[in-house]
Amino acid sequence: MPRRFSAKRLVVASHNKGKVTEIADLLSPFNLDIVSVAELALPEPEETGKTFVANAVLKAEAAVQGSGLPCLADDSGLAVEALDGDPGIYSARWAGPNRDFNMAMALVNEKLGENSNRRAYFISVLSLAWPDGHVENFEGRIYGTMVWPPRGAGGFGYDPTFLPDGYEQTFGEIPYDEKQKISHRAVAFQKLIDGCFQGS
Repeated sequence: MPRRFSAKRLVVASHNKGKVTEIADLLSPFNLDIVSVAELALPEPEETGKTFVANAVLKAEAAVQGSGLPCLADDSGLAVEALDGDPGIYSARWAGPNRDFNMAMALVNEKLGENSNRRAYFISVLSLAWPDGHVENFEGRIYGTMVWPPRGAGGFGYDPTFLPDGYEQTFGEIPYDEKQKISHRAVAFQKLIDGCFQGS
């Protein structure tokens, strides 16, 4: 059984404002005081893990050490089948130091070339860490197809080039509220909420 979350304050271990907003919205029913590591002026740890789980845990535990509070970290990315799962855990790094995701999207398309297999999925791993060292992990995925050129100005990251299965709109075109219900992060969050928050 996952541990129930009973604290009133939660640190989100991300400097990405879009991600922090998504997480705060998803947790809004629980009336938590949510603060980001950026607001606490905590540095981003180097992501040295070889998996999404390892990097999520690394970020959550670093934030716990810096704040003394329970922390939630997300490690997420895009895995493209024909690229052997790349960019994967390096999804943000493909965008370079300036987080230029137009460049990253173009790089994915360039590497795919004329390959007819454009299947891909977004993955999100959430790690919830407590100051006593306990950690819970939850994973969500959503499958789809890579499209080019990018479509839509919504979302962030690779969203404008990802067409989720069953939809005619990319993540960049789907309204924010609707994406919040179906995204990889939403799937992971539902598992987190079911495991650690419901009934608490």
